[in-house]
Amino acid sequence: MPSIHPVILCGGSGTRLWPMSRKARPKPFLPLLGEETLFEEAVGRLAGDARFAPPLVVAGAAHADLITAALGAAPGARLVIEPAAKNTAPAIALAAALCAPDDVLLVCPSDHHIADADAFRAAALAAAALAREGWLVAFGITPDRAETGYGYLRRGAPLAGGYAIREFVEKPDAARAAAYLASGEYSWNGGIFAFGAGQLLAELSAHRPAMAAQVAEAVAGGRWDGARFHPAAAPFGAIAGESIDYAVMENTARAAMVPVEMGWSDIGNWAALAEALAHEADAAGNITRGAAADLLDCRGVLALSDGPRISAVGLEEVCIIVSGGEVLVTTRAGAQAVGKLPGAQHQ
Repeated sequence: MPSIHPVILCGGSGTRLWPMSRKARPKPFLPLLGEETLFEEAVGRLAGDARFAPPLVVAGAAHADLITAALGAAPGARLVIEPAAKNTAPAIALAAALCAPDDVLLVCPSDHHIADADAFRAAALAAAALAREGWLVAFGITPDRAETGYGYLRRGAPLAGGYAIREFVEKPDAARAAAYLASGEYSWNGGIFAFGAGQLLAELSAHRPAMAAQVAEAVAGGRWDGARFHPAAAPFGAIAGESIDYAVMENTARAAMVPVEMGWSDIGNWAALAEALAHEADAAGNITRGAAADLLDCRGVLALSDGPRISAVGLEEVCIIVSGGEVLVTTRAGAQAVGKLPGAQHQ
């Protein structure tokens, strides 16, 4: 059976975890949960398993050297350098065009945390089996709370190892999120997918023919420089960027999902990081890292500093981040808006 080809998408502007995350070194290249960066975790999750081919990374030129350094001497790893950021559908299509039509692509963001790598690999194998039957497969993350920050997948008819997707649901309000959780019919859309390369390109041609043609032109006019592939800039730059969810998954009649519990987090903001680090919290739910932090009568505080001491009294559910000469203070509830701050926008 052909190997499964991991496609690691590495983009982002580094705003949601500002000030620690910056454009020059965004979230994938930060060791947020341990010694390894999130990108190194993503690569290592499948390394050494013969069922998975070496990774194909899709990223912008600004981070190419960081990626090459992180990959080290990984044999067979390849890097596709996007001439422009055009969202996930063109990035995945580039990878598909560089693979054989019957190859199965396992599309993984480079900046997510997965605590249970064994569960992830098992889900990948189940998703690949469905992809070989012509399904376009999303990982459906089993929800453990009424989360309003994620899109949802509603289960349809059962399939071998998974389900057809009955409905894609945008980020809900709190009441609908609670109803989704109670129903047991919904999973979070974690942005992890398995596709047959040829099937993905055929669906893209059906639903976004202009994009498919532009990607094909960019690949045909591209060039290899060792293990780096440079698509032709003009046709790729002309693409109207769009996510794989909108361009393909919500339009195809062959959308499926594989449910999985694997300790997943997208580490999408400081509150999400605090949740992922909950095992490090003290009895009051406070988490401290880096320089000394003095927290008096505080509960649920995340305090991270690369130098100055953090001192706080009487705070609850707050994140305090000191990094690179910048200071951020936000409630956990407000953490999703950090990327809108002028400091994050104008790094």
